[in-house]
Amino acid sequence: MLLETEKTLTPLSIDTKLLFDADSKHEYEDAIFNAVQYIKGFLNNENFYSGEKPNNLRALKHLIQADPSSPISIEESLKEIKTLFLDHAISFHNPQYVAHLNCPILIPALVGDLIASSVNTAVETWDQSTSATLIEQEMIRWISNEFKFPKEADGVFTSGGTQSNFMALLMARDHYAFKHFGLNLKENGWADVVSKFRFFCSDKAHFSIKKNAALLGMGYNSVITIETDERMKMKPEALVQAIEKEKQHGNIPIGIVATMGTTDFGSFDPLTTISKIAKEYDIWLHADGAYGGCYVITDTHKHLLESVQYADSVTVDFHKTMFQPVCSSAFIAKNRQHFRYVSYYADYLNPLESRDTECPNLIEKSLQTTRRFDALKLWFTLKVTGQKTLASYLEAVHLLAQEIYHEIKNDPFFEVIHEPELSTLVFRFKAKGIEDNTIHDTINLFIKNTLFKSGQTSVASTKYNGNTYLKFTLLNPKSTISNLIDIINQIKQKGQEYKMSN
Repeated sequence: MLLETEKTLTPLSIDTKLLFDADSKHEYEDAIFNAVQYIKGFLNNENFYSGEKPNNLRALKHLIQADPSSPISIEESLKEIKTLFLDHAISFHNPQYVAHLNCPILIPALVGDLIASSVNTAVETWDQSTSATLIEQEMIRWISNEFKFPKEADGVFTSGGTQSNFMALLMARDHYAFKHFGLNLKENGWADVVSKFRFFCSDKAHFSIKKNAALLGMGYNSVITIETDERMKMKPEALVQAIEKEKQHGNIPIGIVATMGTTDFGSFDPLTTISKIAKEYDIWLHADGAYGGCYVITDTHKHLLESVQYADSVTVDFHKTMFQPVCSSAFIAKNRQHFRYVSYYADYLNPLESRDTECPNLIEKSLQTTRRFDALKLWFTLKVTGQKTLASYLEAVHLLAQEIYHEIKNDPFFEVIHEPELSTLVFRFKAKGIEDNTIHDTINLFIKNTLFKSGQTSVASTKYNGNTYLKFTLLNPKSTISNLIDIINQIKQKGQEYKMSN
C-alpha cells in the first residue's frame, strides 16, 4: 500500500512591516516621532479638560468603534485618537487640576516607560528578564532601606495599593492560620476558624481593606473600623478596646492596618503606639503607605514614618507621590519567607527543582504572572532626578497645602475640616444665612460639577460626618498659591451663583 504523498504547503503571503524588529526600526522611529507631536499638542491644551458633554463624546462612535476589516495608517489613527481622546483627556499636569491622587509625571520616568514598553520585557522569570530582575530588586532594596527594614526584607512591584493591601491581608491571614493552628490555607483551603479572624483599621482607612477582606472570602465584617480623633488619626485606646471586645465575642484578632497618609485627609496613624499594640497581641502590622509612604525621603515627614520599621509589611505607591506613570507600586514584607504564602511552582515556568538564587524568578513573590517592567521608570527617575530633588517636590506640595489652609481658614465663606498633614485639604463652601446641611451638600456638589463641566478646574468631593465637602489634592510642585487662590475664587463665585439662582 502506497503512502499518500504529503501535500506541499504554500507559504502564506503576510504583511509584517509593522512588527517591531530590526527591519522596522525606521518605521518605529517615525511613528514615535509623530505620536510625540500629538502629545505635545495635548500638553498645550489650555484647560485641564475640554468640558465636552458625555453624550457628545459618545456621538463620536464612528471613531470609538474598531473596524479591523478596514485598517488605516498610523498617521490616520493618530488624527483619530487626537479627536477622540487627546482633545478631551484629563490633564493631570494642569495646575487647575487638584482633584485626585494623580501626579504629574517626570520625563525620565517616561523615557524608562518607553524603553520598557518597546523592549516588552516580562519580569516573571529570569529567562525572560535577566538584568531587569536585578533592577527591580534594587528598587525594592532602596525603598526597604528607606523604611529601615532588615536585610531579610523583600518585595515586589504591583499594580497599585489595592493589590499590595490584598497581599498584606492574605499574608497576615495565612501566616496566623499556620503559626497558631497549623493550617495550610494555600494547600487545603478554607477552615471554619478563619471566619473568626478579624482585622482592624481606622474609619478613614482605604476602602481596599474591606474590599480585599471580601475578596479573600472573609467578608466586610471581618474588618473592624476604629474611631479617629479630630486630626483623623486612629485612636490607640479605641483600638485596644475593639480588640478586647472581639476577643470577648469569641473572635480572633490577627492584624492591624495603620494608614500612613489617608486618602481624604493625608493623616498618619500613630504608628509607634500601634506597633506596640500589635506586638503585645502578637498580630500582624501592615502600614498602608500608598499615599504617604514616599514621604519617607523628606525632612518634613521622615519622623512620621520612623516606626514603619516595626511593621510586618508596607504598601507604597510611586505613581501617587513619586511622579511615575501608572502603574508603579510596591509591596514590601519584612520577612521574605512570608512570600511563600503567595508562591506557586509551575513545571513550564518556574519548576521548584530549578530554583536558583543567582537567577531568581520574581513570579514567586507576585500575584500576577505576566508583569511588565514597571521598576525601570523609577530606576531611571532616581538616576536622573535624584532623591533630594524628589523630596523637594513632596515638601513643596505639602507647604502649598499649608499655605492655602491658612489662606481660607478664617474666611467666612468656608468651613475647613483640618490642617493638612500631607498635601490634601478638606473644606466646604458655606452660603451665608444657611444652616441646613442638605442645602450645603447640594451647593458644594453644584460647585464641583459645574467647575468640572466648564473644563477649567477640577476639585474632588468627599463625605465628612455624612455631609459633602470639597477636597484639594495637591501633587503638582509647579502649582502656586495664586493658582489655588484663583480656584478658591471660582468656588466662591459658583457658590454664590447657585444661591442667587435659587
